[in-house]
Amino acid sequence: MTVSLEQLRRCHFAVDLGAARTRVYVKGAGLVVDEPSVAAVNTRSGALIAVGEFAQKMTGRTPGYIRVVRPIAGGTVVDIEMAQRMLRQLLGDKMRRSLRRNLRLRAAACTPHDADPLAQRATIETLVGLGARRVELVDTLIAAAVGCGLPVERPEATMIMVCGAAATQVAVLSLGSIVTAERIPVGGEAVDHAIVQHLRHEHELLLPSQSVRPLQLALSGNGLTAHGPASTEIHGRDVVTGLARSVRVDTAAVRDAIQTPLTAVLDGIGKVLRDCPPDLVADLADSGITMVGGSALLPGFDQMLRQATGMPVHIAERPDICAAQGIGAMLEGLIEPLVLNPLAA
Repeated sequence: MTVSLEQLRRCHFAVDLGAARTRVYVKGAGLVVDEPSVAAVNTRSGALIAVGEFAQKMTGRTPGYIRVVRPIAGGTVVDIEMAQRMLRQLLGDKMRRSLRRNLRLRAAACTPHDADPLAQRATIETLVGLGARRVELVDTLIAAAVGCGLPVERPEATMIMVCGAAATQVAVLSLGSIVTAERIPVGGEAVDHAIVQHLRHEHELLLPSQSVRPLQLALSGNGLTAHGPASTEIHGRDVVTGLARSVRVDTAAVRDAIQTPLTAVLDGIGKVLRDCPPDLVADLADSGITMVGGSALLPGFDQMLRQATGMPVHIAERPDICAAQGIGAMLEGLIEPLVLNPLAA
């Protein structure tokens, strides 16, 4: 592994700060937090009103003095103080007191591949504000690969694709390290935006943010393929009159709108394969691509990748929590470091 497993075993808790959801793994207790990375604040008093699921339900439904904020964007903390307040609330008083009993509290955190020093520093400062004396950073790609059970420590290629809300990360791993990787600034949010823009231009319908996901689920079954449902009804606000209106949406047209952002993901996969040594690419013909992350569940996405690359594509059993499970396994000491047997003299 590129990270120090010995240092990670000394950590007491780990945090996966995602643009969509925040997850906290506590050593000995497992995954204790899995909530949306959202907080609602009273702008008059500065008081924190809600976090997580409840705050997410407030999006677009609040009076002027309540602001719904997202302190994490693209796996990077953009508002350290708000991120700390959100994490404190999500953990709760009982769990925080339990963690603070450790005089030398250590923490670990997942960071996006090739995160710049400022982004890394923001993550460290966030956890130091929670009482951590030392913070270890783990590449999200390695944590996710460990979490979904890939044999990353072996001298053979494994390819993983982390489909996040703000970005998609693709990498080829071997001997516990990243051989080649690419971060594509296209994720689930870009797909949602493509759907919203399509409905606005084609049907003059303004779609509420909470209605995008049900529309994607309406494409389920065969999803992005032409064998899915022919149409589905969606409710929104008329752009011209401002009144509520329902339209019957052609799902084939929605599939075409989704294809545009997903094409960038295919280009990123092609670049990773071109930069990868030929011997490792040959291994991938059998093992294929493993998809993790919440956006991996987009109906038909795996089938589209299968057709475009000609490689096997698998979705992890619990793709949304793989990174948290992986870094948790490192904390618990379930991952053994690679030991090289020296050649006899």
